[in-house]
Amino acid sequence: MSEKHHISAASCKFSARLFNLAAVGSTLLAASLFGLGQMIADKKMAFLPMAMSLPPVMIWLAASIFVYASVAHHPNPIVCHYTKWAGYRYYAIVGFLTILSNDIAHLPTGWMGVWALFILALVPWASYDLWRAGREDWQDMEIDRSQH
Repeated sequence: MSEKHHISAASCKFSARLFNLAAVGSTLLAASLFGLGQMIADKKMAFLPMAMSLPPVMIWLAASIFVYASVAHHPNPIVCHYTKWAGYRYYAIVGFLTILSNDIAHLPTGWMGVWALFILALVPWASYDLWRAGREDWQDMEIDRSQH
């Protein structure tokens, strides 16, 4: 026996934007916390900016796997497209910075340069995808769900 399941256009639009929204939000939160840590830390607490800024990145990195897995097989192929590319972009940037951030931090810009690179590589591109997903012509969907 099959059952019809309704997926609204608004739900499709939100699903297409979800990964990018959370990636940008966690990145900007982490960078803000790094800046706040820079302002309040003294020489005895030089680790404070990194200790404050890494939890949002690590939490979103773990949560993003579940978001990606839940949306990657959405019945709407446009939602899958936006999620797939948001994941590729985020995981590539985080992987690149995981490997090279310590070397980049030894440049004159220090850790601020690492965060600037993270923001410049992620936020404009993800924001553009958020804008594009908002301009798509989303339609309600009816799918058959088989019950076993």
